[in-house]
Amino acid sequence: MRRKDREVTDTQEILRIVDKAQILHLGLLDGKFPYIVPLHYGYEYEKEKHNLIFYMHGSREGRKLDLIQMNPNACVELECDIELVSGGDNPCTYGSTYASVIGKGYAEIIEDPYEKMKGLQLLMENQTGRKFEISEKMASSVSVIKVSLAEFTAKSRPK
Repeated sequence: MRRKDREVTDTQEILRIVDKAQILHLGLLDGKFPYIVPLHYGYEYEKEKHNLIFYMHGSREGRKLDLIQMNPNACVELECDIELVSGGDNPCTYGSTYASVIGKGYAEIIEDPYEKMKGLQLLMENQTGRKFEISEKMASSVSVIKVSLAEFTAKSRPK
C-alpha cells in the first residue's frame, strides 16, 4: 500500500467499514476486460482464519454466474464516509474523505439450500438491520454468490 498513513489494520475498524457500506462492487474476469457489478451484500468474518466472506444474490441465470463458472477469481471493493474536501479557489488542493476495503479471493455459486438461506439472512440483516427468516422456497427463487476473501486491505481518510 502506497499511502501507509491511510492504511487501516484494526480488524474492528475494517468491519465497521464493511458494516457501513451499502454496496459491494464485485469484479470478475470477462476475457480481456474486467466485469464489475454493484450488489447488496451480507457478510461474516471468520476470526480464526482472518477471512471475510460475502454473500450476494441475483437472478438464477446471467452474466455474473456464467463468468464465475468460467473463472472463480474475484475481487471486491466497498466504500463509505465519502465527502468532498474543499480546496477553495485551488483545484489542486481538493480531495475527499473516505473509508474503503478492497480484497481478492474466490467466488462460488451456492447450491446447498441451507447455506443459501444463511447467506440471504446475512444479506437482509446487513441491509436492513433486522433479522428475517428465509425459507427454502424463498432461497430457491434466486442464486446466491459467495465470495471468500483470503486477502484484503483497508484505507481511510477521515475528516
